[in-house]
Amino acid sequence: MNLRWKIAQKLEIRWWRRYLQSKQPAAYLAAKRAYWQRTLATLGLEILPEHRVLDAGCGPAGVFMVLPHCTVDAVDPLLEQYAQYLAHFAIEDYPNVRFFNQAIEDFRAEAHYDVVFCLNALNHVANIEKSCQQIVAALAPGGRLVVTVDVHKNTALKALFRAVPGDVLHPHQHALRDYVQLLRQHDCQILHTQGLKSGRIFDYYAIIATKNG
Repeated sequence: MNLRWKIAQKLEIRWWRRYLQSKQPAAYLAAKRAYWQRTLATLGLEILPEHRVLDAGCGPAGVFMVLPHCTVDAVDPLLEQYAQYLAHFAIEDYPNVRFFNQAIEDFRAEAHYDVVFCLNALNHVANIEKSCQQIVAALAPGGRLVVTVDVHKNTALKALFRAVPGDVLHPHQHALRDYVQLLRQHDCQILHTQGLKSGRIFDYYAIIATKNG
């Protein structure tokens, strides 16, 4: 998995550079902020100023963008490359956010978070078991874990994509039930699952959970 993950990371930054090269930064960031606001509203999530928030696998334009009144930590192993290569990401634009250039599985929380986001990131990691362990460990009792991820609709295609692989940016290929079971195995209680987008091969789902005990 290490080699597959390293290849995926190289392709990930290449994808971002190609995707954003024709997009004017101000317009893109405004659209992205609107997207995150819609997503939070769709999921019925109210993030209060007193909440401590972790954005795990944040990317260059994560949910941290729309939480200016919160204390936010944002983690991503490509942050330094985003800052170097993308005009759309500048750390100084987010004074309330501490950025950590780390893989999710290597991040050690200094304190618990009221809300932990892992949005479109869990299938990008090198070690999914360890990543789950870390994001659940970071969650405060009674807090909310919010995971969004592409999930396979077809068992045969899931097996094919695991073997080929047919989706090189995502080292992990799972169905919704697999992610739900994974979180349950890491001491989570699933509160809600919600489909956000449907596609031919993948559906995009949100899983909202809390930590048992």
